Amino acid sequence: MIARAAVIASIAAVASATALDQSPSRTRPELPATAESAYRAVSTHFDERDALSIVSFMDQYWRLAGNPGFNASIDHIRSRLESAGYTSGSTAGLAHVHVEEFPNSARGWDYRAGTVEFEGGSDAPPLSREQDRVSLAINSFSTPAAGIVAPLVDVGPGAAADYDGKELKGAVVLGDAPLGRLWQEGMSRGAAGVISTEIAPYIRPADAARMSEEQKDVLQWGNVPYDATAKAFGFKASWRAASRMRERLKGGPVRVHVTVDSSFYDGPDRTLIAEIPGRLRPEERIILVAHVQEPGANDNGSGCGTLYGIARALLAAIKAGELPNPDRTLTFMWVDEVRGSRQWIESHPSDARRVQYMFAMDMTGEDTAKTGGAFLIEKQADPSAVWSRPSDPHTEWGAGTVKEQSLKGTLLNDLHLAVCLRRARDAKWTVRTNPYEGGSDHTAFASSGIPSLLNWHFTDRYYHTNQDRLDKVSAGEMKNVGVAVATSGWLLASSTDADASVVLTMIADAAARRLALEREQGAVLVAQAGNRASAELTEQHVRAAWIKWYGEALDSVERLPARGASDPLRRAVADAKAALAAPAPPF
Repeated sequence: MIARAAVIASIAAVASATALDQSPSRTRPELPATAESAYRAVSTHFDERDALSIVSFMDQYWRLAGNPGFNASIDHIRSRLESAGYTSGSTAGLAHVHVEEFPNSARGWDYRAGTVEFEGGSDAPPLSREQDRVSLAINSFSTPAAGIVAPLVDVGPGAAADYDGKELKGAVVLGDAPLGRLWQEGMSRGAAGVISTEIAPYIRPADAARMSEEQKDVLQWGNVPYDATAKAFGFKASWRAASRMRERLKGGPVRVHVTVDSSFYDGPDRTLIAEIPGRLRPEERIILVAHVQEPGANDNGSGCGTLYGIARALLAAIKAGELPNPDRTLTFMWVDEVRGSRQWIESHPSDARRVQYMFAMDMTGEDTAKTGGAFLIEKQADPSAVWSRPSDPHTEWGAGTVKEQSLKGTLLNDLHLAVCLRRARDAKWTVRTNPYEGGSDHTAFASSGIPSLLNWHFTDRYYHTNQDRLDKVSAGEMKNVGVAVATSGWLLASSTDADASVVLTMIADAAARRLALEREQGAVLVAQAGNRASAELTEQHVRAAWIKWYGEALDSVERLPARGASDPLRRAVADAKAALAAPAPPF
């Protein structure tokens, strides 16, 4: 343990002095001129209070594709965009907004009542929509209007042995197992419904003595399978609610009165699309996406509000004459997470092939002092997504499966980081990165070979909980993310040859710093390895992967200028690649 701690400390020191250093460097280039112009214009026109009003509207609803709350959110954002100057329909040459519909592969669902109370109703109910908002599981069916009265049976951890000798037919099953597993076991034994206390450990500690009063009331929402035969229900319970039920069970058998009033909807899935057409290469797109579904204010009302703020600010800057029309088309999409992105890619194959870059916005407005979730750029997959590197820790979400042969270098990661750090200097904003993990709309575009990254906050102590509400959202944080994403998107849409030269220096500088970091942390890892020869081979492999990745990132600079790359730019790219490939001394 001591040796491991020393390794981590050594590498952390290296990382903080190199790749993760956010302090301004005199040797690093300033933003390209086009980016700086966009940055100043968007900083002026991004109205964070207006963006926050979108979050406030969406926070009213449990939003699932096809349900009233999802549709109301789509319609509200469309109306606001039209008021800001976007024309209705796919109007050629003008900034426009429209809605696309496609078959909904999952039923829309919502509920008006979901209550668990003790028989007799003399005490306040342990669970209710009014108190907990999202405690009823998605796909729960309604009970009869008067509700049902059923025995409450506690199966504790919910292991197989915990069900032995317990009669579950017609009962409500309380347990700590994941909701899906509890549901399967309960339904197979004829239960009327289930109540799960499952929650992520970073949301609430298992030890009650370490819980705050707030943590005792937090629960994470969930879903059960759609089952028109069983027509049963599921709930998620907070620690306090479960403790009340278990305390009552200590005195003998307990019966609960459960009332559920829910609805399913068969309407289409809808995607809202706004565009500012490009003047030189309108067929090439920079796409910015936020997902609408889920019930949270931060997840993802804030992403939708931030995207609205970007679309509004850019059009306002163009109308004010502070920015020209972009050279490439800027496309803003509000979707059903991942499904909406995949649907657009599949239904617009010609357009999808010409998408240049994509930005996802998910949980972009967190009040970091309240949620604990730092702002993160989840990078387009690079070698840190394949090889675990101490300098690039994964979040609590966890690493995804990324194969080395799938890696493709891009300028996107370092360019967007530079823009975010530009905003950080002005706004005293904390910016961090994490390796690719997947799970939001960037996954769909990345799977189609489009350079994509995610703007988000994590680890959030209110993630997917009943307490992700408007009071946890920061209008200032939304503006920080919005200004940075808008600036990066504009630069990618409208770069000149001179802009690309600055970006080339930026990427070459980032490559040199990355290779220096790998050299230093690799030496520490090799020195501490049990099998030095094997460790050296691994580190050589990692370095080679970074050289290949950054070589491709340098190549991508040639495609940046909207009017095409000049011969001097191409020669500069070739020189930068030659310098990158210079051999390194052995460890």
